[in-house]
Order: sequence, then structure tokens, then C-alpha cells
Amino acid sequence: MARAVTELGGRAPLYEATFRSLQAEVKELPAVWLYDERGSELYEEITRLPEYYLPRREAEILRARAAAIARRTQARTLVELGAGASKNTRLLLDALDSAGTVERFVPLDVSERALRASAQEIAAAYPRVVVQAVVGDFERDLGVLPEGARRLIAFLGSTIGNLYAERRARFLTTVADLLAEDDGLLLGLDLVKDVARLEAAYDDSRGVTEAFTRNALTAVNRELDATFDQRDFVYEPRWDPEHEWIDISLRATRAHTVAIRQLGLELAFGAHEPLRVEISSKFRRDRFELEAVGAGLRVESWWSDDAGDFAVALLVAQPSAGG
Repeated sequence: MARAVTELGGRAPLYEATFRSLQAEVKELPAVWLYDERGSELYEEITRLPEYYLPRREAEILRARAAAIARRTQARTLVELGAGASKNTRLLLDALDSAGTVERFVPLDVSERALRASAQEIAAAYPRVVVQAVVGDFERDLGVLPEGARRLIAFLGSTIGNLYAERRARFLTTVADLLAEDDGLLLGLDLVKDVARLEAAYDDSRGVTEAFTRNALTAVNRELDATFDQRDFVYEPRWDPEHEWIDISLRATRAHTVAIRQLGLELAFGAHEPLRVEISSKFRRDRFELEAVGAGLRVESWWSDDAGDFAVALLVAQPSAGG
């Protein structure tokens, strides 16, 4: 059974971030709003869609490489950021459990209900492993991760692609500062590929991804006493070749005003003006390795699936100049 579930922070930082991002040049909702109870359910449905290849490609890599990762890291503590249902993480847990090294699993996620359910399932499946679930944000709450020898921090699903380059750099630098000599960071990274396949992954034939995106408006209406009307927006995911990301937005169908009473905001939308809900950056190995070096990390291993769609990278902290 899960040893503990810790809830951090509160809503104030999210409200402040929402206030700022909605007044940016391109109006934007923080992606955290996607992951309420209903949003988490929809996301799990997305992972099973035929168009959404990411979790299948990542699983292919981990099935082939998890044993090698376990031998290399000998991790005693496995941390998962943005844990969700932790499906692919079980491949790592299986390998680490077989190797006899893992003692503790620390999943961190913003969705308390999904986290509790997943933590209970994993605690039952791995009775020798202590499960310490943390309800928190992977950008704000890394400082509370438990210390100890040989930690492996897993950030899978290419969730890191939802961060802009500046935020990605801050995140990677923070992780680099946390890593001890025997620790590692395991990242899932979706790679640049055919645009039609990329766009289809975020605009599936059943409309599940659209429902997931629109649910952010429902969550904001409920939590912030806002007046977003779904009929005033169309769903519009598109590939941005300059930034090499999928821009996941809702576009206003007419000029109108939205009140967000909890924040004291009146938002005026022009006809066809976008409301960005999320980005999903895609990666190239050479560019990402430069990002890692800039953050104080080194890519020690890089594995991709047979189709070259996805990569899993193991990173370690670079020794300091004085070390």
C-alpha cells in the first residue's frame, strides 16, 4: 500500500500564472488546466488512440532497453514527474525490481485522484517497493523530492515538449543541480517527423484530443468563475515550422469578451484570435544535446524506436569546473 501522499502548494501560483499568461501577446492558458479529473481521464483515452503513437513508441524502446537502464543506473529510488497512470514506468519498475535495486517509487503529478489510484495499483503490484506519491507541479516542486543514493528521475511521454525553450532550460538546470554523481535523468522525447503524422496525433478522427483541450475551458469556468463559451471557439492544432512545435489552440469565431471573475479580468477576443492551450515541441538529437549541455547535463545514452519516431535519453550531471 502507498506509504504516503503529499499535497504541495495550493492554487495561488496557478492563479497568478493564469493571470499573466492570459494577458500575454498571445493569450494562453497554462496547460495545468487540462489535467483536472475529467482531463486526466481524457488523456488516458488519448494514449490509446491509433493516431497518438507516442506512448507505443516509447514503450517499444523501454521494453528493449529497460534492463540496460536498470544495470547502468542501479536506481534505489525511481522518481516519475508528471506520472499520470505510470503505464510505461512499469517497464522501468519491472527491470529495477528484477535487478533487486529499487526500494522506493515517488510519482509526482498535479491530478490527485489519478495519482492516488496509480500509486495504490503500483504499491499492490510491487510489495517490496515503498510508494511515496506527491501531488505537485514538476516545475515548482522539484525541491521536495526525497534525497538518497542512486535516484533515477523519469520524465516520460515527451512531456518536456510542453515547455517553451526558456522554461525547458530552467527545468533542466534545476534537475542538473539536484542530481548527485550516481543519479540520472531519463527523458522521453518525440522527434521531428512528417508533418501530417504530427498533426494527426493532435487532431484524431474521434475528436478525443479536441475534447481534452476544450475541457481546459470547462475547468477554468468552474474554478475561476469564468464565462468561456465553447461555441465561441474552434479547435485548431497546427504545426509551427519555425519553432518545430505543434501549437494547440482554440480560435475565436467572433469578437467577444470573456469575464474571469476570480481573477478580476475582462478578456476581449477579436474574431479569429487564438487562445493557446498547449505547445508540443518536437526534438532533434543534435539540438537537444546542446540544450542539455547548456543546463549542465550530458546525454550519456540515446535510444530510438525502429521507425525513428521517438527517443529515450539518459542524462547525467556534468562535473562542475571545480570538481
